[in-house]
Amino acid sequence: MTDWTEKYRPSSLSEIRGNNKARDQLREWAETWDDHRDTVIVHGSPGVGKTSAAHALANDMGWPTIELNASDTRTADVVEKLAGGAAKNQALTGSADGRQLVIMDEADNLHGNVDRGGSKAITDVVKDAGQPMVLIANEFYDMSKTLRNNCETIEFRDVYARSIVPALRHICKEEGIEYEKAALRAIADKNDGDLRSAVNDLQAIAETSERLTEDDVNVTGERDRTSGIFEFLDAVFKEEDPQSALQQSYDVDETPDDLLNWVEDNVPKDYEGAELATAYDFLSNADKWLGRVRATQDYSMWRYATDNVAAGVAASRDGEKGGRTRYGPPSYWRKLGSSKANRRKRDYVARKIAETEGVSMSTARREMMPFLAAMTHHCKNREMTVAMTAKYDLDAEHVSFVTGSGKDTNKVQNIVEEAQTLREKAAVEHSGGAFEGSFGSQRGDDAADASDDSDGQAADPAVEASGDDGDDGQAGLTDF
Repeated sequence: MTDWTEKYRPSSLSEIRGNNKARDQLREWAETWDDHRDTVIVHGSPGVGKTSAAHALANDMGWPTIELNASDTRTADVVEKLAGGAAKNQALTGSADGRQLVIMDEADNLHGNVDRGGSKAITDVVKDAGQPMVLIANEFYDMSKTLRNNCETIEFRDVYARSIVPALRHICKEEGIEYEKAALRAIADKNDGDLRSAVNDLQAIAETSERLTEDDVNVTGERDRTSGIFEFLDAVFKEEDPQSALQQSYDVDETPDDLLNWVEDNVPKDYEGAELATAYDFLSNADKWLGRVRATQDYSMWRYATDNVAAGVAASRDGEKGGRTRYGPPSYWRKLGSSKANRRKRDYVARKIAETEGVSMSTARREMMPFLAAMTHHCKNREMTVAMTAKYDLDAEHVSFVTGSGKDTNKVQNIVEEAQTLREKAAVEHSGGAFEGSFGSQRGDDAADASDDSDGQAADPAVEASGDDGDDGQAGLTDF
């Protein structure tokens, strides 16, 4: 039997079910392409009609198509040869205006170095495309920021069940299938958001039943579909009551820690004033529960964190929320993953603190390092910075990491030298610790000598006061 998803693929944009706004945006993009010449990214959940819309658009415009799949073209030379050559080709036949549509499916599978330059190659292609291009993606934020910024974007939302039913009814009529109305509604409800899966279920049931009934649908069981994180955020911030928001959190494939990060970063985009303050109270409670889980390894307490993140934040909502919000991944993740070198520095400092203070590295990272970073920011509290450097035996790059100052500046170099002097003095005097007696004790010639620049000239007081130390752009602890 022919695959019904292919047999009944829309041949025109007017046949696309749901996503009327996205459909109209795509048509406008094509009709005005000569004016802007931009590539467009069409993104959304699987099965919502993205690829079908691209082919339907080509039919409407009378454009031949070249279809590529990013998973099959994962090297820079192949992307440039196929996508680049197709996009720049001006000598085409079969189209009155000399245009053809280049469609790249699974464009979110291009991941920079992983595909050996494919992501950069396609970014270069879209900047200089001589033909209209459509990039199809399920996960918009898996695409490089540079690529996203060089394209127009159109989001296809999940197809509501009420829009799926007419499509199923049309197929039944064409195939001569008898059905109960409740059966079609049950298929649509089970596949709410995914038209392609609904059509597949209809075909599977029709192959075994002469007449579709609701019971036939129910015995097929529920498909294992998990909610996406963006769908969850919409539910919490805009759509659902606390109980429903909590129920939806169970279908999201994220840990409570990750849910907290997502909600914490995105809630200010929809909430403000008192409702935002209340939401942050609930998030604070969730963080306390997660702390208890880490301390006790009792993961049964995860549910209390999720209660606060989902139901609590939803309960904080004051009034109706409408419109489309562009949510993004937590900034914490982006900063944490920005540099392996910075993570190595973080762990080095945490290890030094843990060994000296007799605490775990986790405690050093989460509780002590943020405090030290705030107290020594840009080395403005010089005595504190020197004492910290001496006690934990830090070198210039680690002082720079904690304070956010440039490691090659005279200020940091002098602090390291002064800390070394302080350690030597402490060892001679058997003081028992670099911090002990350090505050207020470096007032004489030692402090004066250490505050001079390396060329023997006194440091500019204005520069010291302002904290402008000519940072080299190196990330500091406060970035984490």
